[in-house]
Amino acid sequence: MKDVDKYLYYTSEITSILDRRDVSDIIDVLAKVKESNSRVFCLGLGGGASIASHAVNDLRKLCGIKAYTPTDNVAEFTAWINDVSWEGSFREYLINSKLSDKDCLFIFSVGGGNVREKVSVNIIEALLYAIYVSAKIVGIVGRDGGETKKYANACVIIPTVSRELITPLTESFQSVILHLIVTHPKLKENNTFWENQKQYS
Repeated sequence: MKDVDKYLYYTSEITSILDRRDVSDIIDVLAKVKESNSRVFCLGLGGGASIASHAVNDLRKLCGIKAYTPTDNVAEFTAWINDVSWEGSFREYLINSKLSDKDCLFIFSVGGGNVREKVSVNIIEALLYAIYVSAKIVGIVGRDGGETKKYANACVIIPTVSRELITPLTESFQSVILHLIVTHPKLKENNTFWENQKQYS
């Protein structure tokens, strides 16, 4: 039970020190995007891609926000990789989607992109293009936040409480905070299924 207790202790520690203001700032940015009937493009790699896909589902279904992620369409995403480059794959998707100053990037990444180490370079290229067109940027990231923190209008950094568990704890809390965001009264307009079932309430 020692390792189970340790992981759950870390989740409790992160919950207690997480910056609530940063979460509220993301909600405020997304509320403005929703008000203007604009779009959110969710970007992530690995586990972050899975969370980006989940974010698209919830933003669309629960919040009525037009949301997309390039990694949901394997054919198109790999075509950009093949025809342009891995590094430019997200950027070219956003160019082709006509990303504008009314739209928003939502980044899910453990490191947030690191120029020096050349990690998540396609996320970095997407960030730079978003800045070029004056799109809004929000993110939920780990470690020091990387390039996402540097450029974001609002960014939640998952505190590092264990060097050995940076990735699983960051991805765990990306999911927790995503659900906090999409069920916030400023954004939510549709109930989830089970909450509508009176016999289970």
